[in-house]
Parts: sequence; structure tokens; C-alpha cells
Amino acid sequence: MSVRDTSIDPRLIQSARKEFKKNGFIKADLKTICDNAGVTTGAVYKRYKGKEELFCAVVKDTADILDSFVNVRTDMDFSVMTDEEVRDTWDMNQEFVLELFATLWKIRDDFVLLLEKSAGTIYENYGHEFALRMTDAYMQYYLEAKKRGLAKADISREEMHVLCTSFWTAIYEPFVHKMTWKEIEDHCRVMCRFYDWKKALEMK
Repeated sequence: MSVRDTSIDPRLIQSARKEFKKNGFIKADLKTICDNAGVTTGAVYKRYKGKEELFCAVVKDTADILDSFVNVRTDMDFSVMTDEEVRDTWDMNQEFVLELFATLWKIRDDFVLLLEKSAGTIYENYGHEFALRMTDAYMQYYLEAKKRGLAKADISREEMHVLCTSFWTAIYEPFVHKMTWKEIEDHCRVMCRFYDWKKALEMK
């Protein structure tokens, strides 16, 4: 019985990450990935159906982290929250936002792959779909605040989507533009001043 060479998998993933980052999914060359990993194309097809499945394997952990981030914010039990807690969810807390940036900093290479290099894969509309999911989450919080009489502004889902898209663009563009961590820290402070959600929603 042949023994699976487990050293191939990390080499292959790392080589694929480098090639996808350089050329994007569509222009990435599978043979180059194999050559740089020191494996044959046959070794790839024993593990993946093709180039797209390999791309998905590269970004899987990052996609899971981002999915978890959204899921936590869409699965809320507002019945156990006080008015003050509902109101505070709209605070642009600099410490919290910086923690989000720190999380993304750790996965920045694959985060950019998802957003900028995934055309031709199931993730090619990831940025737009992520903004839509966050819009759903933000609308839940807004409608709860509205129901409790905490928010006076009338915000349609379309308007909320525009606001969320703008907000999340401000989150991921620093990584696309390869900002240093110091630059991201400075950017975070500007963001927290710029996005005054309580004022936008006319929060009491």
C-alpha cells in the first residue's frame, strides 16, 4: 500500500497562493504552481478536481473566519438586550474596530485573494455578497432600534446597503493598497470619526 506524502499539501497550497496572488485565478498557471511546489500535475488531481478547487482550498480558512464574523452578527437574540446595549451596538469603538483590522491583518494575503483575485471562481462576487450579508445584519439592528424608539431616521434597505458597502470598502481597501500596520492604525482612527452611525440613524 502506498503512503500519502503529506509534505506535498502545504507546499502545493503555498505555491498556489503565490501564483494566485501574482496573476489572479484566471491567469494563474497550474504547471507553474506544480513546478514551484516540486510536484506533478497528477499529484494535484489526486487531491483536487482542478484549479478552482485548489483556489478554494487556499482561501478556505479565511472564508471561514469571515463567515463566522457575519454569522455572529446575524444571529442575535434582541430580547435579552437592554436599550442601552442596542444603542451601543452603533458605537464606532476604536478598540473594537482595531481588533477587526488586527484579525484581517493576520489573514491579509488570502483576504486580498478573495476580494481581488477570485474572478472565475465561486468567490468572484465575494465582496458584494459580503456587503449584502452585512446589510442584512445591520438592518436587524436598525429595525430593533427603530422598534424601540431609539432611532428616528427612516433608512431603506437599499440605503443601508449603500452605507454598508461604503463602510466595508473602507475596511478592506487598506489591505488592497498594502498599507503598513501603522498606516492602518491611523486609518482606523479616521474611520471611527468619519462613520458616525448614531448620527446617521438619529439615535436618541
